[in-house]
Amino acid sequence: MFSTRTPAAVQRIPWPSDTSKASSTRPEEEHVAANKWIGHDTWFMNSSDLPWLIQDNVCVIHIAHSRTIGAEVWVMSDGRAYFVQLYRLDDDESVAEDDTAAGTNMTASEAVASSKASTTSSSSRRPSHQLEEYTYGMSDETEGALARQDVAWEGTCIHGAPSSSSPTFVPQGGLSSESGRSMPSEDTTAEALSADLDRTLVLDNESRDSDSIASDVDLGDRATFASLNYKFSLVAVGTQSGAIHLYPIPLSPSSPPPAVIQKLSHWAQTGSVQTMEWTSDGFKDSFMFGVRALLWLPGNFELLVLSGSGGVSHDRRPSELFCIPFAKSAVTGQQTPDNTRYAFLQMDDKVMVYRGADQPDMSVINPESDVWQHIKIPPTYIAANWPIRYACISADGRLIAVAGRRGLIHYSMASGRWKLFQDVGQEQALVVRGGLVWFHHVLIAGVEASRSHQVRLYSRDLELSNMNVLHRELFPTAVILLSLVDNSLLVYTADNTLYHYLVMPTEDSIRLHLCGSISFDGVVAVPNLVRGMSWMIPAAQKQFGDPADDMVVATILLLVGGKLVLLRPRKAGAHEVKYDMQILADRIEFCWIHLSGIGTLENSLWGYDGKGIRVWLDALTIEGGAVSQTREIYESVKESVFIPLDFYPLSVLMDKGIIIGVEHEALTRGSLPFAMFKIFSSTHLFVHHVLRYHLTRGQIREAVLFASHYQRLVYFSHTLEILLHTVVEAEADFEASTDAPSSSMGKEGVPNLGTLPTVIEFLDHFDESLEVVVGCARKTEMARWKRLFGIVGSPQTLFETCLNSGLLKTAGSYLLVLHNLEEQHEEGVEASTHANAVRLLQKAAAAQDWVLCQEMLRFLHSTDDSGDALRDALKESGVLQKLESRI
Repeated sequence: MFSTRTPAAVQRIPWPSDTSKASSTRPEEEHVAANKWIGHDTWFMNSSDLPWLIQDNVCVIHIAHSRTIGAEVWVMSDGRAYFVQLYRLDDDESVAEDDTAAGTNMTASEAVASSKASTTSSSSRRPSHQLEEYTYGMSDETEGALARQDVAWEGTCIHGAPSSSSPTFVPQGGLSSESGRSMPSEDTTAEALSADLDRTLVLDNESRDSDSIASDVDLGDRATFASLNYKFSLVAVGTQSGAIHLYPIPLSPSSPPPAVIQKLSHWAQTGSVQTMEWTSDGFKDSFMFGVRALLWLPGNFELLVLSGSGGVSHDRRPSELFCIPFAKSAVTGQQTPDNTRYAFLQMDDKVMVYRGADQPDMSVINPESDVWQHIKIPPTYIAANWPIRYACISADGRLIAVAGRRGLIHYSMASGRWKLFQDVGQEQALVVRGGLVWFHHVLIAGVEASRSHQVRLYSRDLELSNMNVLHRELFPTAVILLSLVDNSLLVYTADNTLYHYLVMPTEDSIRLHLCGSISFDGVVAVPNLVRGMSWMIPAAQKQFGDPADDMVVATILLLVGGKLVLLRPRKAGAHEVKYDMQILADRIEFCWIHLSGIGTLENSLWGYDGKGIRVWLDALTIEGGAVSQTREIYESVKESVFIPLDFYPLSVLMDKGIIIGVEHEALTRGSLPFAMFKIFSSTHLFVHHVLRYHLTRGQIREAVLFASHYQRLVYFSHTLEILLHTVVEAEADFEASTDAPSSSMGKEGVPNLGTLPTVIEFLDHFDESLEVVVGCARKTEMARWKRLFGIVGSPQTLFETCLNSGLLKTAGSYLLVLHNLEEQHEEGVEASTHANAVRLLQKAAAAQDWVLCQEMLRFLHSTDDSGDALRDALKESGVLQKLESRI
């Protein structure tokens, strides 16, 4: 498939195939057959051949192709981008089309255009990539290319569509071009990039920047490049201004133009987007300004960047090839509960495990702490089986398994040793498909071996060998995904079937017991897009039910592409169960369920959407809208808690109330011609987000019970201080923006209003409340103090409470607040700062807290440069006499 500028057209040339070589006996006949020209098809860029074009006489400057979905994105010279597919017409439609074309002397494309108005819907056509005779090579029956009367291009404008046109199909003639067929005069240079099965075709930069085609698209918004991501159903379109527009892939080329999902822009003047490339797993999209080409290497751990002149004659820069290494979360390859329990990173030749969960509390939140364990993968295995495709870690974090192109290996933290297949032939005959999971010391692997699809069980204590396989389970189709929930093994296969097994240990071995299976036909359209799977069992079934019946009552979680889906069971008969589908969210990168969370977080569902973590508390009790009798789909449900993040999350330390993640830092030196990248860990407290959810709903009891689980942490008071500070600032900002009194807050849809009194009542349940209030006040503007202390109480009263309770250090903090209020002549200051300071100094001296005494003396000196206040305080408190008596 290629495009031309003069004439403006796209052409299709089938891949030559030698179908007669096997039957031919003469060498010269073989040579003729192998080089036989089998023709090509041409479609001109006009309203006759392509009636869905908005503007005529444009040329294609870039083609992004996805073989998996058989679709393309064409970037045109007028700055628009189209989602297109080549369709094979059905037999009845082809016959009718041939009759129409013969009777009216129309071209084939005109016949296709007229057939769109007939009763035969275009949706009944089949994408040509599903036909073996078209995709790559022709079958014996065709003996050449398919006739143009049998295929047709259909498309929709996804970028640059006029706002007034909802459908993109326009009448004959379309929008006229002011420049007619004026085309760039210079020859073009074709470049080809490939990433796994996706192919792109690009014209050179000069033709891309050419503005010889008049267009009604704004210059900055004109498309320059596009890239398809079928895993997440996204199309990324780069523009002249350097911005990236993300669009959902249309359901069909005849669908209305999709709305832009997100626009990514850069604060600097970068120029137009020159190239983009998604990784093969769809998790990363790299785009560069001023480079010629990008290419992700297999495994998506390294990015090749080609820079230089790009063939432009006046640019003398030399071409350079850079290789940028990347680390990725093991969740991107396999979303299992254990992989989300630990921060577990993969690199090209090693894995990294976060060990901060085993460290003291302060070491976890200290960014300088080096708590990553680096484990090198054996070079002998990497050399024969690169790249690494799967990696998993056990529930206790002590066992690791890795699988590359072929075979598998596993590692024990206790011994520090890897175990490999001793027989290389057995290793090379094994391909892991569907992932790896650990059940205690037993490794469960979905594999392809001996022309069959299997799930095998290996023991960590035995050598890797076909003779030491503990159990084999055969499947009719390939395994797509494995997930282990307690002792229930969920196996999802390519025929859209979910199998439920119980892992049954015996005295001398272990086996899998099949409990049942269900088909997801009609629920999941493309099984290969399922990236994550788990389920939740009601408490009554856990306590009293038979585990073999879990599938009948389980709420199933699926991550299909970027959609987070819940399937709720519903009895449809004596022995039949139907599932109601509920789409919770879209554009979810990965998710996990905490089945045994703390308090409110039990059965909570966590999903990362690129901006933050969305939490649905107790996903078993999520209430959806009414169920449609025809579609059986609930309305979408807003998350309970949203936690914004400025780093990439890897894991949640539930018992420490912390989200663990990583971010990178670029280091440059004048003596080095390149940049260095460093990965360091980041943390974020999530406890105050959950507490705020309860308090905005007046659920003080639930909030106290949840907070009590974290009361032992050394940073618990800091967590409460963040909660109070967040609420104070949010209410003050809302009050300033709406000029509304605080008493009018608390309306539905504004969850953070009127929450401050409830938060103060909640804080009174903890001994740290006085310290939290003054800590928040000292970090807040004085303009907020009137609202805060109007609810908490007078600072003087709180100061007295601290003195009487022996909280002298906290009383010192309140003294600073009283001093600031006294300087501002605010109400609520019942005694002078000097008198309060003398009383606190006496208390500190009596308690022999000499550090606090020193701080008080320094404070008194700062309030009076003459020193009179300091001398009077020393005299009144009798501190000097007490010191002399000690000496």
